[in-house]
Amino acid sequence: MSNLVNPAILTIANAQFDLEKKLAQSAVEGLVSRQVARIKNALESLGLHIQDPQGEVYNETRTDLEASIDGPSTENLRVVSVIKPIIFFKEEQKLLLVQRGVVIVSAV
Repeated sequence: MSNLVNPAILTIANAQFDLEKKLAQSAVEGLVSRQVARIKNALESLGLHIQDPQGEVYNETRTDLEASIDGPSTENLRVVSVIKPIIFFKEEQKLLLVQRGVVIVSAV
């Protein structure tokens, strides 16, 4: 059965699996997540609020999202993929939209 797959592809697949396993067991993963959290905290201290709309209900009246509809149905839509997050700037207790989210929505 291994003759059906190019041996180079098998080597790449095995190396990918091995690397993923090693990263999960190393301190690098924890270090990276801490650095990402630090960057997010720094952005928030500058007044930015980044919102991930993944899983949220979508309808055509939302002005904070640009959506592409996946599938024929236009009812009961939810965000299934986020290409760009929604970004707000907080100024004097008000959130001002500075970037509309770009998403893919689909019927649930």
